Amino acid sequence: MNEVRAPAAVRLDLALGARSYAIHIGAGVLEQTGALLRERLPARRAIVITNPIVSAHWLQPLRRSLAAHDVAHDVIVVPDGEAHKSWSTLDDVLTRMLELKVERTTPVIALGGGVIGDLAGFAAAIYQRGIPFVQVPTTLLAQVDSSVGGKTGVNHPHGKNMIGAFHQPEVVVADTRCLDTLPAREFAAGMAEVIKYGAICDASFFDWLERNLDALMAREPEALTHAIAQSCRLKADIVARDERETGDRALLNFGHTFGHAIEAGMGYGEWLHGEAVAAGMVLAARLSVRRGDLPAGDALRLERLVARANLPVQAPPLPRERYHELMRRDKKVLAGVVRFILLKGLGHAYVTADVNDADLDAVLS
Repeated sequence: MNEVRAPAAVRLDLALGARSYAIHIGAGVLEQTGALLRERLPARRAIVITNPIVSAHWLQPLRRSLAAHDVAHDVIVVPDGEAHKSWSTLDDVLTRMLELKVERTTPVIALGGGVIGDLAGFAAAIYQRGIPFVQVPTTLLAQVDSSVGGKTGVNHPHGKNMIGAFHQPEVVVADTRCLDTLPAREFAAGMAEVIKYGAICDASFFDWLERNLDALMAREPEALTHAIAQSCRLKADIVARDERETGDRALLNFGHTFGHAIEAGMGYGEWLHGEAVAAGMVLAARLSVRRGDLPAGDALRLERLVARANLPVQAPPLPRERYHELMRRDKKVLAGVVRFILLKGLGHAYVTADVNDADLDAVLS
């Protein structure tokens, strides 16, 4: 019998001067976390933040890696789900860190998906005015998006990710084996962010996704490693140009203006982030077509790819007035005007505030 070998691990470097760091992608890299941490920091102690579902599968391999490199560690377990990416959960985490007498040089390790990464990263950003942290993303969405770029934060009933800080990790360790235990719905949600990268800035990657989506949905290792690495390359390039989202980085929010409104309007956790972004991308593409910017055939290609990834192409039937209200709370609002990320073609996104209500309402209808 021929042995099936996992593709070689990939290392990418995000260039941010003194805040630069490496992203390690591949099967088995979780077991290298202790070594990678010690290479970056003189840490002899760490705090691991995770949730019960992730810890059942991946906490012990992480603990073995830390112990093998003489890194003592405590574990803080928080409830699972977007509803717990909240100020109250953050307060619980900070209280526990104080009880454990966490010091300024003690790194926080975020072991989990986007909720854990955002929550743990924000705790690290504000505890004693900032301590190091490491991202160990265990979901596809976190591996391709939220673990890279330094955005951290919590939700508020009035808006998604409205309370937070930029705080870059010391290293990102994305083990593709962690995706083996990911439920199908969570995996599909991550595919929304993968599709996003092709739609906004890489038409050839979008073409590749159309050809290889079946392999990705089957979680074939080579296809997964390529898709994750290419997504991270594209995001790293944008973040290196615009760390604080004053320009090009806003393009990464394609689908998110609508998507965040869907998440807030439906109640956090009812729609997964990736599901809301998927429907939001379809809405943004339809709006682009209505404005005469995007060929209808390109919008149809995007919609078909989203549907093939088992993601929603129709937004929930919230009242149009509710959509308007929620979108006006978006972080991209300037001088009271909502800015949208739209398409001029697959691989070519742009930001505009010049969207009239008639076009928007037609799309929302």
